[in-house]
Amino acid sequence: MKIIDIIEKKKQGSILNEEEIKFLINGIMDGSIEDYQTSALLMAIYFQGMNIDETTMLTKYMAESGEILDLSDISDNIVDKHSTGGVGDKITLIFLPLMAAAGIYTAKLSGRGLGHTGGTIDKLESIPKFRTDLSIEEFKQRVKKIKTAIAAQTLSLAPADGKLYALRDVTSTVDIIPLIASSVVSKKIASGANHIILDVKYGSGAFIKTAKEAQKLSEIMVETGKRLNRNICAVISSMNQPLGRMVGNSLEIQEVIEFLKGNMEKDLKEITYALCHCAFQKTGKNFTKNETDKYLDDLIYTKKALDKFREIIESQFGNTDIILDYSKLPQAPIKFEIKSNITGYIKNIDALKIAKVCKDLGAGREKKSDNIDYSAGVYLAKKYTEFVQKGETLAVIYTKKQDIINETEKNVLSAYEFSETKPIEQSLIYKIIE
Repeated sequence: MKIIDIIEKKKQGSILNEEEIKFLINGIMDGSIEDYQTSALLMAIYFQGMNIDETTMLTKYMAESGEILDLSDISDNIVDKHSTGGVGDKITLIFLPLMAAAGIYTAKLSGRGLGHTGGTIDKLESIPKFRTDLSIEEFKQRVKKIKTAIAAQTLSLAPADGKLYALRDVTSTVDIIPLIASSVVSKKIASGANHIILDVKYGSGAFIKTAKEAQKLSEIMVETGKRLNRNICAVISSMNQPLGRMVGNSLEIQEVIEFLKGNMEKDLKEITYALCHCAFQKTGKNFTKNETDKYLDDLIYTKKALDKFREIIESQFGNTDIILDYSKLPQAPIKFEIKSNITGYIKNIDALKIAKVCKDLGAGREKKSDNIDYSAGVYLAKKYTEFVQKGETLAVIYTKKQDIINETEKNVLSAYEFSETKPIEQSLIYKIIE
């Protein structure tokens, strides 16, 4: 078998068989297939696509290219949750303690932020002394002991995906739905959970821009997961506006704690509770949606979920004092209030513009080696449908960079759209695919 024949076959629009896909992944891993040949195949796939059989086989062999975690000695009912990335998206850090407080095991390997989206690991590392570099054994011990753990993605899981993504990134072939699907699902399979809950975002602040594209991706990921014997569902939600009021690493940790104390922003609650409901359905808690909401409210208001978040921090060596004292988190030396120049209702806040502001303030990175400022970010004092008077505080920026404040103020103001009449509140959830 020769890689050039596989490239030619896909270039002509034919379907690759299992043997050819296995040959491809083996060749990528052992170096017998050159990067330029893989790049040529990626471009052929970009134009010709892949069907569900090809996507499933690619996912399978990418997952098997490295270690697959075996969590069966802990439970046969373990949940993993994945988000396709967004702005102010701290839902994983609310979801995990809620699930653990509900008695459901969750095992989560996560990544760092890159580009305009934030990374869950960066947020956790803003907690003093919090360790995300757990070994596989340390990770499993914590899942077994407190029912949950979250650690940085290890390079030993689905390494073929890492190699393929590096080439996709430099050949303008990132936005291929079958390859996105196989990338996500292969890593989830390698992570060892048998229930996979996907949070698929679309809109200004997401990689996927339309609801229809998000639905197509979700359907492929769910079907691929099912074919590979995983219990899987996808919640499709809008990311046209930032989630919650805080965007930035330590700021988002504060908002997580506030949520778990019962001070819940509507948008965060809607999506988090929908994801929890999917997880309950998959793990045998056959609640109605109303029963789920009441059950989760109880876990919040009795402080059981907050106690579980404290356990997570403690078990991974973080400073639990942050739960009562936010000054223990990284603090920005500059806090600048941005005043509204308009009286009216908030019609929209462009998520992408706010994300770019945060990156400029120091909260994000362009490349993986960049350092970030954990204290930097934006607090949105006024959000969608809320009324603001001219001269009232619209947002607050947190930074170390005095020289960019004027430019940042302009950029934040440009992210806001106003209306004379109050907009009608709409559900953020577009569809749930199971």
